[in-house]
Amino acid sequence: MVYSVSQLNIEIRQLLEQGFGQISLVGEISNFAAPGSGHWYFTLKDERAQVRCAMFRNANQRAKVRPQNGMQVLVRAKVTVYEPRGDYQLIIEQVEDAGQGLLQQRYEQLKEKLSAEGLFAAERKRALPEHIHKVGVLTSPTGAAVKDILAVMKRRDPSVEVIIYPSAVQGEAAVPQLQSMLKTAFERNEVDVLIVSRGGGSLEDLWCFNDENFARLLATAPMPTISAVGHEIDFTIADFIADVRAPTPSAAAELVTRDQQQQRQKAQALQQRLALAEQRFLQRLKQRWQFLQTRLQQQHPQRQLQQQSQLADELQARAYRAIQNRLARQQQQVSYLQGRLQAVHPQKGLQRLQEKLSHQQQRLPLVMQRLLKENRARQQQLMQSLNIVSPLNTLERGYAIVRTENGEVVRSEKQVAVGDSIEVRLADGNITAKRQ
Repeated sequence: MVYSVSQLNIEIRQLLEQGFGQISLVGEISNFAAPGSGHWYFTLKDERAQVRCAMFRNANQRAKVRPQNGMQVLVRAKVTVYEPRGDYQLIIEQVEDAGQGLLQQRYEQLKEKLSAEGLFAAERKRALPEHIHKVGVLTSPTGAAVKDILAVMKRRDPSVEVIIYPSAVQGEAAVPQLQSMLKTAFERNEVDVLIVSRGGGSLEDLWCFNDENFARLLATAPMPTISAVGHEIDFTIADFIADVRAPTPSAAAELVTRDQQQQRQKAQALQQRLALAEQRFLQRLKQRWQFLQTRLQQQHPQRQLQQQSQLADELQARAYRAIQNRLARQQQQVSYLQGRLQAVHPQKGLQRLQEKLSHQQQRLPLVMQRLLKENRARQQQLMQSLNIVSPLNTLERGYAIVRTENGEVVRSEKQVAVGDSIEVRLADGNITAKRQ
């Protein structure tokens, strides 16, 4: 097979795109260009090689960093071929600072590993106690997070006791200190809820809360735990391990305290409900008393005598109405029978017959005239139809009927031989002839 240059570049592009898919790559940026189209073009290189890259506008608008020459970056890209020049290149979809990118990869790998072990499962999450009297806070004793937590708890419910488990929350010393304080809190087991917290920061700043050993230790907590690390958009491994995630330290403080104002409003609402329930109870008692009083009056002997007297009056009225109704029905029956007797009297039947005979006598001449007229019209119609199909009518139009000496109608010249006599019937007479 002989390829054209275009066909070759197309097939190479398809092989590269299908063979590699999406890849991750670390390299140094050089030859960075950002023309007016909004797309970015640069080269990624290391000590021994380089590759051209393009990052189109719809992708670079989501980029967390703007590339600069000499910057080490981690990119996610697809391998392809720029067909007009036949150059293979990378289409960049994501670009990050190399240090941040590697941390993110480690974060995702650990997250996937612990999730597969079931440490993030919803079934192992515990609900917070309904009544919380003592709260532990694992955080920096001088950071903004502990100040926010204490301020919110003092405002909402000063009666809740707070125990601080101090630890560094950033840097190399943070992980061992966090684990040490966590073990101390577990051994004492003196709080109802434990909050693990710090303020916001970069992925690197929050990295101690992504430590695998710290995460596994937190999963063994004997009390319910709340993770309040960073801002609402920040997620750490501790957030997935803890029983509850709070978007901010202040939100965590709200979860473990009851607003006193709300408690007062709730108490007032309960008092109102109690007063209303008492009113309803008294109302029901009053209705019950009235019901019993009414029943007592109904069962009094005087009341029963009144009812018996009223019943006797009603029965007497019903008997009178029944007699009146029966008399009315009998009167209607008599009237009905009188009407039927008059209807079947012989004199009345004879009168109807005489009227019917007189009516028939009056109709007879008219009927006879109508029948004669119809018969004449029908006879005339039949005569016209007979005349239409009559042979004589055909003869009137110039036709003739030829017969042999035996009287047979001649329909073919073969019936008459030379010398035979024939009779020709015309409209006004007959002619005798002989075939020559």
